[in-house]
Amino acid sequence: MKYAIIGAGLAGLTAAYELRQLDPQAEIDVFEADERIGGKLYTVPFESGRTDMGAEGFLAFRKDAVEFFEKLGLGDAIVAPSGLKSLFYCGGELHAIPMGGAMGIPAKSDGLDGLISNETAQKIDAEKDQPAIDWQRGKDMSVGKLVRERYGDDVVDHIVSSLLGGVYSSAADDLGIRATIPQLAMVFDKMVAEGEKVTLAGAVEKLDAARAKSTSTGPVFGAFKDGYAQLYEELAEQSGARIHLDSFISGIKRVAGGFQLEKAEGTFDRVLVTTPAPTAAAQLRAIAPEATAALRNVKLASSVVVGMKFDSAEGLPDNSGILIAADEPGVHAKAFTLASKKWPHLGERGGALVRASFGRFGDDALVRADEDDLVDYALDDLQKITGFDGRAAGLSEIFVQRWFGGIPCYNDTHLETVAAVRAALADVEGVEVAGAWADGVGIPNVIAGARAAAGRLV
Repeated sequence: MKYAIIGAGLAGLTAAYELRQLDPQAEIDVFEADERIGGKLYTVPFESGRTDMGAEGFLAFRKDAVEFFEKLGLGDAIVAPSGLKSLFYCGGELHAIPMGGAMGIPAKSDGLDGLISNETAQKIDAEKDQPAIDWQRGKDMSVGKLVRERYGDDVVDHIVSSLLGGVYSSAADDLGIRATIPQLAMVFDKMVAEGEKVTLAGAVEKLDAARAKSTSTGPVFGAFKDGYAQLYEELAEQSGARIHLDSFISGIKRVAGGFQLEKAEGTFDRVLVTTPAPTAAAQLRAIAPEATAALRNVKLASSVVVGMKFDSAEGLPDNSGILIAADEPGVHAKAFTLASKKWPHLGERGGALVRASFGRFGDDALVRADEDDLVDYALDDLQKITGFDGRAAGLSEIFVQRWFGGIPCYNDTHLETVAAVRAALADVEGVEVAGAWADGVGIPNVIAGARAAAGRLV
């Protein structure tokens, strides 16, 4: 059986590996438009050691992902974070991140001093007295819209958008509850099914109670000691696939005996598309026009990461990161990861490693800014927020990584779009899709989705 995989990011390489396990005699070709493998995972060779400029960690409580890494022989390469807490920067001051809640959505106002107004605090604590939320089981709703209606703007702009923005590069108003906080949507569904009044505070209370009863132990996050290159290089090696770099595939067509890829030689029995949604739409247009039409509804968010290595860490706070309120004036960055504080293996290298993040869905101005300006913004914001003078500390290395269209905007219709694409492809035997837009954000989701897609192809 001959398989073609379009895209050599995490999804494509995971699928290639899985195909090799399921069909040892398979002929697997992976076509990558870029000059390197890894996609949105990007490990940069800093002089002090390999450093991730894309995703930096994964959810370690996802045992399926950890077991997969162990199967690859990478179990000993996984490292845990320091456990230092992150902070919010709001109103010109640093604040502790409140415990509990659902991605920053609280059940009550306790612990939110300095982040919200007294009026907002009163509204949160009285939310259960409001009329019930008109929640439809199986449907979705804008995170920002719901939280603004029930709690007020402060909670969205100062807390929720900061937390969600760090993951999705989008404000809460542009994201769906079921698409990004599925556990909250599931509680809403259950409340409706049981005839219980649906309130936001009531649902978050249930999540907090369930979390308190959890017996899970160990760190929430994990990373790879030498960066995600360890993972994507191992996947490529063990897959035994032929990987074609600098090979953009513009389309797929059905021919006698299988499929052909435009700008590639040969005929294939099965095809897996792992490219971003807009690219996948163009590639599928000849064989699945309905899927293409649905995929055009997926919008992408862009971001940029400025990685900075300092000779000294003196004056840098002992925290893992800083999230910045979405409406904070006079600040360009949306977040800082104090990477050498967060990850002990990076701290052992000496000095300090800091990542500054910029850019949100619908606003690409900072993503397109000059590199020198971005570095100045990062240094200025870091000093303003923490007091750490990066210039005086000695800025020895800089790497600026732009992610144009790096992540889908998981809005309140996104899951319906994915369902429509899958329904359209159900009639196209031998073609599958995988990737973040189809399977969800985060390393474990992408891996699980790619392995499932490979299984369906076989």
